Amino acid sequence: MAKLHATEPRRVALIAIFGAAVFISKTLAPSPMDKMLVVVQSLFLALGSLLSSSLGATKVAAVGAALTLLLRPALAPITIAFALLYGILTDSLVLIFRVKAQGGEVNTKRLIAAMTVGTAITGLASYYVSVHILALLERNPFLEGLILGVGVLSGLLGGFLAALIWRKALRYLVPATSSRTN
Repeated sequence: MAKLHATEPRRVALIAIFGAAVFISKTLAPSPMDKMLVVVQSLFLALGSLLSSSLGATKVAAVGAALTLLLRPALAPITIAFALLYGILTDSLVLIFRVKAQGGEVNTKRLIAAMTVGTAITGLASYYVSVHILALLERNPFLEGLILGVGVLSGLLGGFLAALIWRKALRYLVPATSSRTN
């Protein structure tokens, strides 16, 4: 049987708390505003990815989606699909951009870039499905531009805040797992 590391319960608890924060941020803003103001989701998915060597952001997103289903069961397939897309994109881009370094260090510029790209892709994909496939909203070029612009800024700010929080506090509570060693 594998020995449980002393920090593992902290990681699990933080991932659950981050997922709950994502849930709260998603349910407070009505659609399509929730597609734009995703800074809280970006922040907590980035931190989740930094916390875990395997799919931390995806775990945070899954917790947030599961809680969201309690309030919005009619949108379950969409909620799950886009939450998992955002989580998987975040985890993948953190790896691709090599955000994590040895010793718990995080490259702020790369984290910001990863979160900006992931947030923009997820926001546009979600809006496209809502408008063109499911026809839940009417097409609005101004709103599309606003979603892209505010979504990009939310990803940028979320990545910056995640790096700041990681550097100032979180890395001391739960040591990082480097993508090079795990």
